[in-house]
Amino acid sequence: MPTASLPPLNRQFVAHFGEMGSKWGINRTVGQIYALIFLSERALNADEIAELLEFSRSNVSTGLKELQAWRLVRLRHHPGDRREYFEAPADVWEIFRVLAEERRRREIEPTLSMLRMALLEEPESEAERHAQQRMREMHDLIDRLMTWFDDVQRLAPETAMQLMGMGATVTKVLGLKDRLTGAAKARPASKE
Repeated sequence: MPTASLPPLNRQFVAHFGEMGSKWGINRTVGQIYALIFLSERALNADEIAELLEFSRSNVSTGLKELQAWRLVRLRHHPGDRREYFEAPADVWEIFRVLAEERRRREIEPTLSMLRMALLEEPESEAERHAQQRMREMHDLIDRLMTWFDDVQRLAPETAMQLMGMGATVTKVLGLKDRLTGAAKARPASKE
């Protein structure tokens, strides 16, 4: 099947996902392979993927290995068929969770580890003390975000979606709390 056999909407998504993949730090081909698998109604084998996207079989194999390393595709076998088939998890929340976990493992944890090591060093100058203070601020923010992320990950997907939908409402409530807290502090000061 040539690429023309993909419906136009699917072709558009696959092309866009490939372009975005390069901005997210993955190869364009890998992004397109993932988009195709994500949209597919059934598991696809490497030959089908190569034919639909007009990629070489070796590029597809390399891309599938990368997607498996990221845990973004699952391997399936069909009875009586020696080929391997690939599918994306059906739940988009699970895809987000896996992607976030992998990013954390590959990018955030090494950064936190480096920051922890740097914070254990004894500063030898004012410049190092300043740098260490900035690193502490970065460490504390990342650590707090990861604690929050862990809390969100433990939520049921429905609850997490509700929480995300409350974003503006939570911001308004926190703003009201700040105004009330600020007003409460200002009143005693103005009475004296």
